[in-house]
Amino acid sequence: MGLAPMLLEALALCGYGLWMLLALALSLGVYSTGRGDALVPLSLGCIFVSAGLVAGCLRLRAMPEWHGWRIGTSQRPTREALLALATYLPMLGLAGLARGNETFWATRLVSVALLVCSFSCLITSAYGYRTRRLASKAGIAIQLPVSRVLSAWYGGGLWLWVCVIFQGNLTGGDVEPLPLGIGLLLMAMLLGLVDGLGWQSLREPALGEYQRSAHGLQSRRFLAAIFIWVMPCLSLLLVPTVPGGRWLAFFAATACVIGKSLELWLYDFALTRFALARSVEPEPLWPRDRL
Repeated sequence: MGLAPMLLEALALCGYGLWMLLALALSLGVYSTGRGDALVPLSLGCIFVSAGLVAGCLRLRAMPEWHGWRIGTSQRPTREALLALATYLPMLGLAGLARGNETFWATRLVSVALLVCSFSCLITSAYGYRTRRLASKAGIAIQLPVSRVLSAWYGGGLWLWVCVIFQGNLTGGDVEPLPLGIGLLLMAMLLGLVDGLGWQSLREPALGEYQRSAHGLQSRRFLAAIFIWVMPCLSLLLVPTVPGGRWLAFFAATACVIGKSLELWLYDFALTRFALARSVEPEPLWPRDRL
């Protein structure tokens, strides 16, 4: 798979993560009560999630299929695609119910539904990707669903942070980015640990040429790590102290999308090579070969 599909995948992760965090905040009653405060992150998440769907409907080369479904053919939608489509229903319901009073029971109920659907979509898409790319060798990337969920929380949290800061500056309200910033820093550490384990799983002593290829990708991953962790974390620390720091929040979220796209692309290539190496069985050693 090329870099363009991975960019759409990274945007989808951010979109689902944005929906999940917003739904969690609304269900707990800790988010801002303004209608626009909820509609802006909902709309932004919809744009991110729908980018891959639009590319699939247009049947672009960058996105020949969407969640395993080739749109416009006689193929039936996969369960993964049906769940992704169903996730739009609670999102639209929440957009209609978010009217400035988040203590309304229906708003909280729909928020929980959006949270559950987004989380389920992330898990099923991770398992679907693992099956499509690895077939019988799917057990190699057992940590992949956890990595996808954490990536969604981290990327979505950065974009929610952007929405909160920009809306606070527009309305003249008090914005305290410190608690959310600390949470994102902790999430970045946890995501780095899980992704590190994922790359570690591609190391095996007897892989020969494929092992050396994976090591080469490891060195390129440092560039992706700079965009995913270094730039956003520095921005998280500088936003409260630098004038006009809200633009650093936007810079951090954009850098995370770019870095995650690059890392997904590199990991997909290494994972494919690793599965190919594991599928090559050694020739049997017959007794006559020992003579």
